[in-house]
Amino acid sequence: MSTSPPRAEFLPIEKLRPFDGHPFQVKDDDEMDQLVFSVLTQGLLTPITVRATDTDEYEVISGHRRLRACQKAGIEAVPALVYSMDRDAAIIALVDSNLHREHLLPSEKAHAYKMKAEALFHQGQRTDLTSVQVAPKLATEQIAESAGTSKDTVKRYIRLTNLIPEILQMVDQGKIALTPAVELSYLKESEQRDLLETMESEDCTPSLSQSQQLKKLSQSGELDMDQIFELMRQPKANQEEKLRFDMSQIRRYFPKNYSTERIQQTILRLLEKYERNWRRNRDER
Repeated sequence: MSTSPPRAEFLPIEKLRPFDGHPFQVKDDDEMDQLVFSVLTQGLLTPITVRATDTDEYEVISGHRRLRACQKAGIEAVPALVYSMDRDAAIIALVDSNLHREHLLPSEKAHAYKMKAEALFHQGQRTDLTSVQVAPKLATEQIAESAGTSKDTVKRYIRLTNLIPEILQMVDQGKIALTPAVELSYLKESEQRDLLETMESEDCTPSLSQSQQLKKLSQSGELDMDQIFELMRQPKANQEEKLRFDMSQIRRYFPKNYSTERIQQTILRLLEKYERNWRRNRDER
């Protein structure tokens, strides 16, 4: 993280602030409640990692969830490792310390990869950009290596940062897959707004083929609201009417360790039982 060793301190909570622009969400969910309980009963077992700023405050590099838990628990001071580093070095450390998390949203990866690529660029890495790259070659290669993925995957995630927030949120929710989302990222902001309006009015999302057609029309300067509407009304291959649920609506009814597939199987079994009961009651009338 830094060539110079950190100093261990006990810092007041009010002197700690989140890293400016960090892309990782801190949610007040069940896991946060468990972390708050752990902090209250056992104390903060892992120090928060921070960097000193030009003021008397400290910017959190690693430990935003722990900081939030301590705030909710009413703790006034926490153990911390204080590093002396510039913002670019801190960004790289921030991203590397969070990419190991089990459940990262596409938007979190996208902004994290972009932040690290820009930090590596500022540190003097190669600048041989091509027309299809969003970050320097060497930067994407380094990010891919540390994240355990390919440089092409890194570039595709970085492309997502060109999506408007509403469409990027749909990617996070699983309503739009990664590959179609990358194609949509080439649309102008105004075109994405028109697409969003059409998706909402028609209750649909574009397939990969439709996304590619939208991108092609945008690049040729032919994409307008009428074209978007016409494209989105075209039936998708093997299209069937689907009933959609937001997972947040139904996950609370199942144990936390249930996978999405297991939830789906359980729902189907319950529907089969409901049908059998309905038929039996009908026949008894």
